Amino acid sequence: MKFSTKAIHVGQEPDPTTGAIITPIYQTSTYVQEELGKHKGYEYARTGNPTRTALEQCLASLENAKYGLCFSTGLGATNTVMNLLSQGDHVVVGEDVYGGTYRIFDKVYKRYGIEFTFIDSTDVKNTEKALRPNTKMIWMETPTNPLLRLADIEEHVKLGRAKKVITVVDNTFASPYFQRPLDLGIDVVVHSTTKYLGGHSDVVGGAILTSRDDLYENLKFHQNAVGATPGPFDSWLVMRGLKTLAVRMKEHQKNAMTIAEMLEKHDAIERVYYPGLPSHPQHELAKKQMLGFGGMLSVIVKGGAQNAKNFLHATKLFSLAESLGGVESLIGHPATMTHASIPQKDREARGIGDDLVRLSVGIEDIDDLLADLHNALKVVSLGVLSK
Repeated sequence: MKFSTKAIHVGQEPDPTTGAIITPIYQTSTYVQEELGKHKGYEYARTGNPTRTALEQCLASLENAKYGLCFSTGLGATNTVMNLLSQGDHVVVGEDVYGGTYRIFDKVYKRYGIEFTFIDSTDVKNTEKALRPNTKMIWMETPTNPLLRLADIEEHVKLGRAKKVITVVDNTFASPYFQRPLDLGIDVVVHSTTKYLGGHSDVVGGAILTSRDDLYENLKFHQNAVGATPGPFDSWLVMRGLKTLAVRMKEHQKNAMTIAEMLEKHDAIERVYYPGLPSHPQHELAKKQMLGFGGMLSVIVKGGAQNAKNFLHATKLFSLAESLGGVESLIGHPATMTHASIPQKDREARGIGDDLVRLSVGIEDIDDLLADLHNALKVVSLGVLSK
């Protein structure tokens, strides 16, 4: 079964009671047992819900995973992966990660005695050098948020297996349509389903995918024990989004490529970060391990922070907002929005300066998006804010 078909059908057979073609929203907190200890697979909604089960099965199929687990937020999924660790364990982390990921690692789990080393994971040698005898996990985003850097997945898999270290990839930016890390040997994949998987900016959620029986049993236990599970309606919304994931991702990428090429030639833009451009230093790696380049890109605006601010405020169709991956185009300022939790010194050392702007390219008509950006860049060039 191909990707688009799986997105529409896996886990979503017609309801056996009514024949409803769409999986029902099982809005219940508990389930009646036929007799003591005998039930139909469900006891309590935190532990399991048929709507959530359908979503978990569908997501697993899209990532070619044996198991899927869903959560109320992306950070709920990240938190549950951290529950695989114990006090004294060490994690090597690609330094260019989502600000919320940095925050939970540095401000929460560090207090519990888990150690983190942040490195440039674009070179697997940096990861290898950071390993310690107590290293238990390698955590990567690829492409990263917001600089669209790549980690070589296969090389990190080799390293992780040699050192008996769990490898984790946050696959949110690429989505399973454009990248499937489990196929390349990664142990665990994490998603914020809020983003491309939901696709309509109307739901918050997260997911973990794996094919390792041992990790699944541990993660499943913590999903229930910690309880960051999604409600049935949120699960249903993500599942609805999955049905159009393939067609949406094609449009996101097509628009993003056109915009990246335009911005790269514009006099008001210093640099464009997009793995689909031949100028991207890891363009060949992107072609090797990804099935496409996605809908996210970032730019450095010439003239510094004020010009970046002018650009952010001058767009009309690109709405100034956090998050990404919806059908509508968004524009954001990582330094003060998604990555504000990272200390300024560390943030700037990683290349996330005040002149950096991130774009989540939607699926609107490309001519309208290009006109919007051209008009905003005129404001930047003039150094005058139009609104």
